Amino acid sequence: MKYRPEIDGLRALAVLPVIFFHAGFALFSGGFVGVDVFFVISGYLITTILLEDIENKHFSIVNFYERRARRLLPALFFVMFACIPFAWMWMLPTQMKDFSQSLVAASLFASNILFWYESGYFDEGAELKPLLHTWSLAVEEQFYILFPIFLILAWRFGKNRVFWMIVVMAAASLLLSEWGWRYKATANFYSAPTRAWELFSGSIAAFIVHKKGVQKNNALALLGLAAIVFSIFFFDKTTPFPSIYALVPVLGVVMLVLYADKDTYAAKLLSTKVFVGIGLISYSAYLWHQPLFAFSSVYTFGLLTLEITVALILLAFLLAFLTYKFVESPFRIKGKISSRGIFTVFAFGLIFFSVLGLVGHFNTEINRGSKQINAAINDWKYPGNLLKTNIKGLYKMNADKHIDILFFGDSHVEHLIPLATKIDELGSNVGFMTGSGCPPIPNLLDDLHPQCFGLFDRLSEVLRSENQIKTIVVSGCFNCYFIEQSRTLPYHDNKYNYYYLNGNEKLYFRKGEGQTQSIASMQEFLQGLTINYDLILLGDNPMSDNFNPSIIVSYINRGNSTFFDKRYPHFTLDDFAVTTQELLVDSQLRSITPSKAKFISLIEPICPNGICRSLKDDRNPIYIDGNHIRPYFVKEVVGPLLIPHLGLD
Repeated sequence: MKYRPEIDGLRALAVLPVIFFHAGFALFSGGFVGVDVFFVISGYLITTILLEDIENKHFSIVNFYERRARRLLPALFFVMFACIPFAWMWMLPTQMKDFSQSLVAASLFASNILFWYESGYFDEGAELKPLLHTWSLAVEEQFYILFPIFLILAWRFGKNRVFWMIVVMAAASLLLSEWGWRYKATANFYSAPTRAWELFSGSIAAFIVHKKGVQKNNALALLGLAAIVFSIFFFDKTTPFPSIYALVPVLGVVMLVLYADKDTYAAKLLSTKVFVGIGLISYSAYLWHQPLFAFSSVYTFGLLTLEITVALILLAFLLAFLTYKFVESPFRIKGKISSRGIFTVFAFGLIFFSVLGLVGHFNTEINRGSKQINAAINDWKYPGNLLKTNIKGLYKMNADKHIDILFFGDSHVEHLIPLATKIDELGSNVGFMTGSGCPPIPNLLDDLHPQCFGLFDRLSEVLRSENQIKTIVVSGCFNCYFIEQSRTLPYHDNKYNYYYLNGNEKLYFRKGEGQTQSIASMQEFLQGLTINYDLILLGDNPMSDNFNPSIIVSYINRGNSTFFDKRYPHFTLDDFAVTTQELLVDSQLRSITPSKAKFISLIEPICPNGICRSLKDDRNPIYIDGNHIRPYFVKEVVGPLLIPHLGLD
């Protein structure tokens, strides 16, 4: 296959946006499309190799797999191995369990399936997974395993028919991705069938180039380059992906492959030494960047400064260069590493990481730290023994009874689930109408929480169908919205951006008028509920990293029992003051509570006299994380405070 330096340059254009995107640079909001660029390049290169081998009657499935193994496995296994000691030292038990699972999945080329079931790519906590990025390698590896087999079996029908088969499969995959982002968004993002069309696009380009060669066209080549650049800077996390939107960068790559002759402006730019140099080490750079960001976030609890982030990027490229020179390159040379040697590496890596991963998965004592604190981290019960209904987000205690008491709000309502059993024992049927990250405030939304759209329409449906509701309890993470969202946070923390939707106008909390409008909207909403129901507004619980058992256990594991002294010099392990902002939010909530309703504050029971404690006297954490209360504390403290006002006598 004739070497095309612009393809290496295109690899640089793929890896740089991915790294900058994961680094949190808002400018590269669509940097994730770099993965799609890699997919098209892979489809093109692999198909070109296969076409030449088949037509020259040199094709061997074993030789093909050997070349892929030489190209991908040594660097991958090296990086995976390098991650293990840092995971051991720094990760929490739950994180270590997830990491152990990813070791097995990555070695079996199935990490896309694992992460599909675990979470979404843009979800909170995804940035703490060192091997999250291996999902794309798994998709490629699945393609490498299956596509050569398809090609050799289909070749009997003739080259032209094989080409049109690929076109049809690409179209079907694209249509599947269009359906998938609407109904199965996470599966759509990670699954090979919905990504296949991107690889097939490269295959189609390979067939055309194989037949006609690269056709010089400056305009189309520049248009392709512009399409990729546009996607990088103008797409964002809210752009459905993959979908028809992905056609922009994918077709951009195809146009470069087809029309970027070495004499075109686009090819000359991509063929510069800088782009080609970065392209040559792009695979190793891609492998290193995610573990570096993830472990640094684990160690600093997500508090990465700009300086640290830039240093990590530079370190990723330094490690990439060293890995390319001392790991990638030697294994690619048959004279240095025999065929038996490369398959031995594969077999050893597969066995080693699988065994280690299984040990980490099943060994709950793999991390040190207080068992009480470790237990707190996993102490999440929602929806518990509540039963799902046919209305999205609604759960109730007894399916055959109408709801008497309805809890409504976000995850700060969900952590009240331990009260459901007690209320049931007192003779009432309780229901929970919630959505994580969904404020109990009309028209207060965030684009990264699509489950919140239509929440109040569903609430209206519940109120119509459950016509025996007497009492409604409204609560939420009001400190999240009225404190955290009002701040202009560092670039890497601007993940969620809530706004008040005023008609078609988005009034953002950050640098906008959204907060004022949402307070008025909430007051009107609460007032409306009091017409037909007894209403209780439950104030928000105090929030702080000081409450977070994950932070506590991490520092204990590192031998530092007075850990807050490092981040908050005036705090101790056990006690700290309620913030002025939290007191103001509490006061504001009290002021908008209708006269016919009841407001209950959680500040005093959790933080008597304004002083909060991270742990109870028995060293048992009060919270699950930095903002959610544990079930036992809900039952012991919140229950006696709230239940007498529910009208259960």
